[in-house]
Amino acid sequence: MDQGRVLEAFRLEAGELSQAVAGLSEAEWDRPTRCEPWSVRELLGHVRVVIAWLPQMLDGPAPDKAEVSAAEYYRPDDRFSPQTNAARLGLAQDHAAGHASGAALAEGFAATWQQVDRMCRDEAEDRVVRTRHGDAMLLSEFLLTRVVEIAVHGLDLSDALGREPWLTTEAGAAVLELLLGPDQLDGTRELGWDRPTFLRKVTGRAALDVPETTHFERLGIRWLTLG
Repeated sequence: MDQGRVLEAFRLEAGELSQAVAGLSEAEWDRPTRCEPWSVRELLGHVRVVIAWLPQMLDGPAPDKAEVSAAEYYRPDDRFSPQTNAARLGLAQDHAAGHASGAALAEGFAATWQQVDRMCRDEAEDRVVRTRHGDAMLLSEFLLTRVVEIAVHGLDLSDALGREPWLTTEAGAAVLELLLGPDQLDGTRELGWDRPTFLRKVTGRAALDVPETTHFERLGIRWLTLG
């Protein structure tokens, strides 16, 4: 997936999320989400944190070559251990608590993704970055993991707020292609799901029955390990 396409999906999905949380009341910011123990405010704090790694990565030295793809990034290793997950929970909570209000947190989120967008536009298509976990990845592949984070947690936030999903066509298509590859996209049509339903199903946010699981296995879905 080329960098321009991924960056467009990132920009559009982050922009929709920014608009969705603008003007939330403090009571809405404190609503619980399915990502326990996070509230809406803490979950947005998490999304901001995972995007905020990028400026430091871009300022650092570029590895000689990419070694890990976006799908491989979500492999079940120490990055999803109980200790790492606990640190991830605490980091999001601390970040959210560091803002005087939900509005200030939303402004910080918007400033962060816009900075990342500007920085990435100046990078070459073959730019390689090193993640905080030590993976050498093409920038486009790491950006794709950020699209996953914004899109999937956007569904968590819309459900917590009782709103219709704001998932963009571009982000939905990018995540779908990551999970199935470009040659199997037509195989999902017989399920009759829209993209928000598809993402809820394949990320464990909605149950899969046996026929649905069998169908996905036949398509060769890449199951992602998510924290």
